[in-house]
Amino acid sequence: MKTMQTRVFVVHVSSSLASKLFLKAEEAGMMSEGYAWIITSGLMDLFNSLDSHVVDSMQGVLGVKRLIPISRKLDTLAKRWKLKFLADNPDASQAEMSLYGLWAYDTLWALAMAAERVGYKEPASFQINTSFINSTNLFSTEISRTGPKILEAMLGVTFQGLGGNFHLVEGQLQPSAFQILNVVGKGEKEVGIWTHSLGIWSGRNLNDTSSSNKTLRRIIFPGDSIVVPRGWEVPVSGRKLKVGVPVEPGFKEFVEVKRDNGTNVVTVSGCYIDIFEAVMKALPYAVSYDYIPFENSDGSSAGTYDELTRQVYLGNFDATVGDITITSKRSQYVDFTMPYDAGGVTITVPIKQDDPNNQWIFLKPLSKELWLTAIALFILTGVVLWILEHRFNHAYRGPVAQHAGMIFYFPFMSLVFAHSERIVTNLARLVVVVWMFVVLILNSTYTASLSARLTVQRLSPPVIDANELIRAQVYVGCHNGSFLVEYLQHLGFNKSKIRTYKSPELCQEALSRGSENGGIAALFSVRPYTNLFLSKYGDKYATVGPTYPTDGFACAFPKGSPLVADVSRTLIELMDSGRIFEIEGQWNMKSPAYNNDLDGTSGLTRISLASFKALFAITGGITATCLAIFVLKYLYNNRDFVKRIWSSSTTVWSKVVAICKNFEQRDPKSFRDREEGGNV
Repeated sequence: MKTMQTRVFVVHVSSSLASKLFLKAEEAGMMSEGYAWIITSGLMDLFNSLDSHVVDSMQGVLGVKRLIPISRKLDTLAKRWKLKFLADNPDASQAEMSLYGLWAYDTLWALAMAAERVGYKEPASFQINTSFINSTNLFSTEISRTGPKILEAMLGVTFQGLGGNFHLVEGQLQPSAFQILNVVGKGEKEVGIWTHSLGIWSGRNLNDTSSSNKTLRRIIFPGDSIVVPRGWEVPVSGRKLKVGVPVEPGFKEFVEVKRDNGTNVVTVSGCYIDIFEAVMKALPYAVSYDYIPFENSDGSSAGTYDELTRQVYLGNFDATVGDITITSKRSQYVDFTMPYDAGGVTITVPIKQDDPNNQWIFLKPLSKELWLTAIALFILTGVVLWILEHRFNHAYRGPVAQHAGMIFYFPFMSLVFAHSERIVTNLARLVVVVWMFVVLILNSTYTASLSARLTVQRLSPPVIDANELIRAQVYVGCHNGSFLVEYLQHLGFNKSKIRTYKSPELCQEALSRGSENGGIAALFSVRPYTNLFLSKYGDKYATVGPTYPTDGFACAFPKGSPLVADVSRTLIELMDSGRIFEIEGQWNMKSPAYNNDLDGTSGLTRISLASFKALFAITGGITATCLAIFVLKYLYNNRDFVKRIWSSSTTVWSKVVAICKNFEQRDPKSFRDREEGGNV
């Protein structure tokens, strides 16, 4: 027991064995400061029967026993009992009635009360079989006919006895209050009481509900100490803690294991090793430990980080330290300390730079959908203007080539300069005004975007988030042995699309090749890995999309280990004092100042159709409305002709051709007629 971490012991043994146990515990130095001993009621009830030298070895022990209510009747009986006991046992040193004696006294009273209630005598024919005296069967007596009735009556007896309230439920006394006792000097001292309904109280007045009465009185612990023991200590047996470390971490700056081939001496170094050693030195007690690499006989890694932490659960390691991420799966069989580095999973992708000498760079400011929609709108506007102006404006008349030229010429020329052709109808003027506003916005946006691409070299990420990578069915990568393989599958990646790498150099090579050439399109890594990766290759790669939340790096200990709380508390103190940041600075673990962090809104991106949906909807709606008004007005002004043609017996196509020919004719009230006196 002394070689264990535990310093709290609950003793539930007989009084004879307890007498030997506490004498040996005192001899072994286990009744000193830092220990706590608790004995159960079965032993505490017989405390007065223990020898004085045993009591001396139990100083500071805590115990519980049934609370005996103080009464005048109890005092009278105790005096009578003491006189009788000393008369019968003149050599006895103590003559105190135990709880068992009080229970026996109350039981006899309950039996007597039950017999009175029954009031029934055995018939004369009932005789006790006395042959059992000479028989080996001591229970061969007759069964009393009154016995069951007395038993039934006794179960219903309730009264306030010397040992407390006497009430049997299923043959057992109901639980009463318990005394919490502290062995001090030659006897025990009450430090509080406990009841099932009220909990712990420091006084016997259970009606006093003040908070001051809900705590225990001062306790003297072993070693004559008033300091509450922590409940555990580092084993005094001298056994060192076996601290497991990963052999092949992602970056040597975190943890690095070196083995001298000549001496076979293992050296463990790294930022997280320095943090762990700083914490161990800052603990209020000494902890001895050895680093045990998690490796095979050939020096290679013995498994993943999940398998490394599981060794703590199996008892092969007392702790693990390194770049070990806190996950829900690992927390099922180990306890983690507070993280000593931040978590979060980021996406690192290759970055591509726009080439200003590219012959097609003028197309990049707008997306393909926006280009096609804008061209279609240009043509549609030209057609509508031709319809609105054809019957009234001389510039829109002539041969077919003239018509087609005006349809394409007018809208497209509005991009660069004002046109010289006059617009004579109000509906066409409204369409032109709205169209010029659209052209102004579209032209300004295109010019600004193209200027930025030509004058400022900007970076553009090829992907935005994990969902885009999943839809593209590309290969992605992560560090070998980490939890990210399962994490990526949880995000929706197919396991066949996930590739793992042992070193940052291999990750960089895979990113440079790309997914189509046997590499990867994106690298998923925790934030500390990402910072170091970008500090080495930041001119070629950048992080994109959101940072997916995860816990950080921490030490792992067995479930229930008391070191978890102390290590976490010490980590907070070292963080507050700045010591952790000093260690990170020594290993260049700080985030790079030039970290490229691009998302969907930063960097140069093509302007999409969504940016102009509202504007195109407005101009399209106004243009369609003007066209509808013109068509309705034309049909109304030529209603007799249209009615005559439509009621004829010719084919539908012939009717349409006739109407189109009529529309082709110049309107007699056109602007040109008014200007030239009606000459065509």
